[in-house]
Amino acid sequence: MDKKELRAVIRAQKRAMTNAQIDACSEKLAALFRAHPLYQQAKSIYGYLPYNQEVRTVPMLRQAQLDGKRVAVPKVYGDTMKFLWLDDLSAVAPGAYNIPEPIADGPEADDETALVLMPGLAFDPEGHRCGYGGGFYDKYLAAHPKHVTLALCYAFQMLDHLDTDKFDIPVQYVISAPVEEGEA
Repeated sequence: MDKKELRAVIRAQKRAMTNAQIDACSEKLAALFRAHPLYQQAKSIYGYLPYNQEVRTVPMLRQAQLDGKRVAVPKVYGDTMKFLWLDDLSAVAPGAYNIPEPIADGPEADDETALVLMPGLAFDPEGHRCGYGGGFYDKYLAAHPKHVTLALCYAFQMLDHLDTDKFDIPVQYVISAPVEEGEA
């Protein structure tokens, strides 16, 4: 299956989820994330704001702030993505591709040791990732190679193997949780 077909299959599976399933699975992933040593050691989290049926990251980012961590989220400028510090997680509006991003254009995040949460449609045990096709995270990480990366996903997004391109940068850690049928 090529990336285009894979993206269509995973998007269909995500669209089939109920809000209750998304919320319940996101809560499981939040607990696993908060217990992870990388989270506990991080001074800053470069997260992302969820779009459509993505894992609900806003409660995780709010908790990170309560835990004394700085939080940054991405904003797209043409073909470039920057992370901006975001103290008020509600100070966002639809941006590039209709994905929520900060209203402000700064300040730009500057913690090269921050833990980066990686969105994506599919992952494999080696950390290979199929994103949404823009290459924004690959470009960002190529320019900022010191970051540790972690992805949160639904269990059906974990595949045995993903083919990658030479410019694809793997995720270092992936945490997944099953979507329960009865959570409706």
